[in-house]
Amino acid sequence: MSNILTVSQLEKTYVTESERLTVFKNLNLSVEEGSKTVIIGESGSGKSTLMNIIGSIDSATSGSVTAGPWNVTALKEKEQAAYRSSFLGLVFQFHYLLKDFTALENVYLPAYMAGVSKKEAEKKAEKLLFEVGLSERKNHLPSELSGGERQRVAVARALVNNPSLILADEPTGNLDPANSLMIGKLLFSMAEKYGKTLVLVTHDRKLAAGGDVCYEIKDGTLEKVNLCGEPEGAE
Repeated sequence: MSNILTVSQLEKTYVTESERLTVFKNLNLSVEEGSKTVIIGESGSGKSTLMNIIGSIDSATSGSVTAGPWNVTALKEKEQAAYRSSFLGLVFQFHYLLKDFTALENVYLPAYMAGVSKKEAEKKAEKLLFEVGLSERKNHLPSELSGGERQRVAVARALVNNPSLILADEPTGNLDPANSLMIGKLLFSMAEKYGKTLVLVTHDRKLAAGGDVCYEIKDGTLEKVNLCGEPEGAE
């Protein structure tokens, strides 16, 4: 199986008038196509920064990121938008649903904006909402949905443009334990069903057990750890 994502010699340093903070240096990561890779780490370890650089939301100080045919670290602004809309599915800790739009509208809008007809975009969105168990809630606004339901809408939205790579950044961080378990299982099962590559970052070691390969980000580097594939509930 070939690599869909390669991170090489990555460095991220923030410079202010008073200090210079290097979040990571010489960080390397290879992700096989179709795999479910989990990155764990404490708050402030650089997990979200790494995901933002892979997602072309933030820029690296040095090093390179290649995702499929995309040289991510060299993309211009217009190319970044195309990369995110066509190649990536993004799930964040906060759902970022549009508050004045229904669940169905929130899911189909990315496809519609990418040039899919409204009818076809709605059809895709309805199928995905059915698969995440929200068919009966499709006409509800985010304010009418629970936290777990909003995050399920976000998972459906991440899949609507048929991305090759799903990036999930602390997707259960705002949820209670029961909903965290449910969203974690949903992400893994949807990635499996649709043959997507999933990279998920979390501080939750129980959630990490659902992955194929697990890394810990610590002191600015990634180290493989034996957490994946553990029985549910293992400490």
